[in-house]
Amino acid sequence: MYTPSLFKSLKEYNKKTFLSDLTAGLTVGVVALPLAMAFAIACGCAEITPSTGLITAVVAGFMISLLGGSKFQIGGPTGAFVVIIAGVVGSFGMSGLILCTLMAGIFLILFGVLRMGALIRFIPYPVTTGFTSGIAVTIFCTQIKDLLGLSIPTAVPAEFVQKWQCYFEYFHTINWWALGISVFTILVILVTRRYAPKAPFMLVGMLAATIICTVFNLPVETIGSRFGELPKGLPMPGFPSVEWAALPQLVKPAFVIALLAAIESLLSASVADGMTGSRHHPNTELIGQGAGNIASALFGGLPATGAIARTATNIRSGGKTPVSGIIHAVTLLLILLLAGQYAAIVPLPALAGILAIVCWNMAEVSTFCHLLTGPKQDRAVLLITFILTVLIDLVVAVEVGVVLAALLFIGRMAQVSNVETISRELEGIDPEEQPARSRYLRHIPDNVEVFDIQGPFFFGAVEQFKDRVFRSIEPDMDYVLLRMRLVPTLDASGLHVLEDFLSYCRRRDITLLLCGVQAQPAKVIRRDTQFITELGEENICENIDAALEHIKELEKKRSTVEYV
Repeated sequence: MYTPSLFKSLKEYNKKTFLSDLTAGLTVGVVALPLAMAFAIACGCAEITPSTGLITAVVAGFMISLLGGSKFQIGGPTGAFVVIIAGVVGSFGMSGLILCTLMAGIFLILFGVLRMGALIRFIPYPVTTGFTSGIAVTIFCTQIKDLLGLSIPTAVPAEFVQKWQCYFEYFHTINWWALGISVFTILVILVTRRYAPKAPFMLVGMLAATIICTVFNLPVETIGSRFGELPKGLPMPGFPSVEWAALPQLVKPAFVIALLAAIESLLSASVADGMTGSRHHPNTELIGQGAGNIASALFGGLPATGAIARTATNIRSGGKTPVSGIIHAVTLLLILLLAGQYAAIVPLPALAGILAIVCWNMAEVSTFCHLLTGPKQDRAVLLITFILTVLIDLVVAVEVGVVLAALLFIGRMAQVSNVETISRELEGIDPEEQPARSRYLRHIPDNVEVFDIQGPFFFGAVEQFKDRVFRSIEPDMDYVLLRMRLVPTLDASGLHVLEDFLSYCRRRDITLLLCGVQAQPAKVIRRDTQFITELGEENICENIDAALEHIKELEKKRSTVEYV
């Protein structure tokens, strides 16, 4: 049952809770104002203005709080999408991005309906840290022009190397006033956060820099000089124009946007759970995220997801229910309606300074360095994902990172799996099977070979089975016993190898027996009626002792037949 957290919260809602939500919603709305504009500008596209970021925060933030599965989640534009937004707009224009966001919203709803909320959280940590740190570096690089106030007559290249070549070429055009405003904004934010942690320090930094620039009429570029005035309200919703030829090419970036939105929103919701002791519903949250992205696309906005910093601010400010998230969206809408024209005087170096702080927090330098001290395989995944994000493309980085991590996981699981001959070891004490009988001895006939399989018996472990079992059976063996008490799972590849091994044994007139089969492997085996028929249900025994007793009975029958 996918019931939004808002509907559950309203059952016990009261005036005291509303006042807490009101205070938190107003606070986080003010905090989100500079961030929404800054992330839009960070995309580096002429088609995306600060108002696009505000529209996203209003529309997507409202829908995510209305339909999501977390009481505290605050949705809106985040830095995770900046790189991929720039790539999509550069290749397909703003209409392509809107369509891509719409498709991502549909993917997110499908994730939730198919109950994939728990699975998405299994994305390896080195992958998420690698592309998050890479995105932080990429966003910071896009802000160098505004941080330094460089006068670059042409569009700054999107590629990392060419971008820095361009910066060095025009470094002589540095605007020292712009650099001073950037540094001033950063210092104000850091000081405010240090001595007034409950204050909206990003907004304080932006306002302080705006006042300085306005009072002294400093020669720096502003939102108005580059983008013009912000609109005084939301645009009318509309369906994006569909270019069917480009649709297949947009599926991949749309899926990556959905994946990033899912990862970041569920991570943010988990952080909120840790701060409050509550529990979010991951699948409902994904459906809410999908609805938010679809609504954002219909209003011409950007991709959106849960924002960790804004969600934490909401909690620290006293937010109790999703009503605070709705109030945050309404607050931004009122600012857009009543004070949007004043945003034109905000200096771009101030927003670049805000993004510099965001990038530093997003880079998670200490976490990145800590992972570099871990296992070599994880280091490789981390660095490859990071480098690909910075130098190539976020889509490629996510794909390669996930595939590499999956391959490494398969390799590690294959190392856990083991197959060995234990016929001679069983001629003694086995405390695991008979802990109460310290002198329990088994007699293994010379014509019986026992193999112990340990660990998951899946496609990554079948080659080891082939190497150690097929080639080690002596010609005079009449029985082969596979002990599977330590095999928790069996996949189609493992079953196929068992089928091949059964055929191998039958060609050599060897009787194959299985013992100690756990629930999941037993279920997989019994679904294969042909295998069960050829093996014989009686040759699947409860444990090693039952199997040896069954072999004794088979030997008696064989002796009787030979005597007759």
